[in-house]
Amino acid sequence: MSKHQPISPIAIATAPGNLPGRRGDAALSCVGEIGFVGLGHMGAAMAANLAASGRRVIAYVRRPDQIGRLEALGLRPTTDIGDLLDCKIVISMLPDDDAVREIVFGRRDIGLDGLAAGLMPGAIHLSMSTISTAAASLLASEHARNGQGYVAAPVFGNPDAARMRQLFIIAAGRSADVVRCQPILDNLGQRTFVVGADPQDANLVKLLGNMMSATALEMLGEVVAVVRKRGLDPQPFVNIMTGTMFGGRAHKIYGDKIARQTYAAGFALPLVLKDVRLALAEAEKAGVPMPSVGVVRDRLITGIARGYGDLDWTALALIAAEEAGLYAVPSVTPD
Repeated sequence: MSKHQPISPIAIATAPGNLPGRRGDAALSCVGEIGFVGLGHMGAAMAANLAASGRRVIAYVRRPDQIGRLEALGLRPTTDIGDLLDCKIVISMLPDDDAVREIVFGRRDIGLDGLAAGLMPGAIHLSMSTISTAAASLLASEHARNGQGYVAAPVFGNPDAARMRQLFIIAAGRSADVVRCQPILDNLGQRTFVVGADPQDANLVKLLGNMMSATALEMLGEVVAVVRKRGLDPQPFVNIMTGTMFGGRAHKIYGDKIARQTYAAGFALPLVLKDVRLALAEAEKAGVPMPSVGVVRDRLITGIARGYGDLDWTALALIAAEEAGLYAVPSVTPD
């Protein structure tokens, strides 16, 4: 089986990618200049990896004060989105539906040209944002109407994983377009899962995967609150659980942070809430109740109301502790 062979309806695990320094770097030479929109913590790390592999990356930002930071990463920053329109592939890593729609359709009131109207026929928009399936379908249709390709490729992983090229990527789109994007995906992540030709399917997988992580964090927070309230150290408990029945990445990575009461900024609560609402909308459309996700939604609303909006989603454990009367003080010092 080839490394990226799709399995219907959802691909099984593909083989690990190459090591940094060897992962698709030669193939990237065929790609040409790469446009990049969305240079937050995740996007900047991803764009920097492409530049480190020898690609010229044109990074679009609206604020001139960001130019120096991006130049230091080896990127070519610009405040003119028109500079991206000659690229054969443009990557977006934006926070929500509205931000991606604005980049694709543009905004006349602020003089922002859209990718759909400006990219050359045959160019590809590689959308790595976590957005709704409806938005993905709309964007794919608009690009197709203009003779362009659209590949959805949202990722599992945090900024640290992005810097280490350890992202897991869920890709969907026209087969030929996915193949053209594959050298980039190989460079950014450790494994790619191709889930079909319809871009919205990649976004559905990503949203549902995030719900599995979010509900795991909620349960971790609740059981650790019980352990702490009984006067025990939660670290041995977490070690036992992650060393026996719950040895997955989410339990291991986040369980340790919850035991140490570390809620440093990462996947901020408002962005988690955005994903929760999108997932619940998908479930409602399918006629599927998701009561555990409803609990997470309410916890997130509570945390944001208490002023924890800048904290990582591990702060679900902080909220659980407060509800248990423990009134923990959050640590926001990075690990």
